[in-house]
Amino acid sequence: MNKYVRSNPAFFRLIKRAMAAIVLLVVVIALLLPAPLLAPADLSRVPNPSRAAWYLIWMQELVSYTKYAVYPILFGAGVLAALPWFPGNLPAHQAQWWPRDQRLVNWLATLAFIVILLLTIVALYFRGENWSFGWFF
Repeated sequence: MNKYVRSNPAFFRLIKRAMAAIVLLVVVIALLLPAPLLAPADLSRVPNPSRAAWYLIWMQELVSYTKYAVYPILFGAGVLAALPWFPGNLPAHQAQWWPRDQRLVNWLATLAFIVILLLTIVALYFRGENWSFGWFF
């Protein structure tokens, strides 16, 4: 029994209720708000700028600087995939947020989130015609 992390069944009931509430909320919002889709693709009218989907636009922003920017994306994906096996990550004795022995993993994941968020914001709100910078609110 020493190999397991102690937990409380009430905690998992709370997690299940929260997950059900969030799924219900997302379904209701999806039913009430229309999807922001463009018209069907037409080669005679290509939108300017042509953007990737919102969840991939940060990569489009990064690759717009140089074609070699795909390598940091691949390296970052490899680092994030390998986070559980980084040195210094000891097995957890109890579940907790931001444990001291896993600071490196926590900070790397947070840094990746912030960089992706900033690149997405720049690509969505500060890129205009021909992918030029500007204030396009």
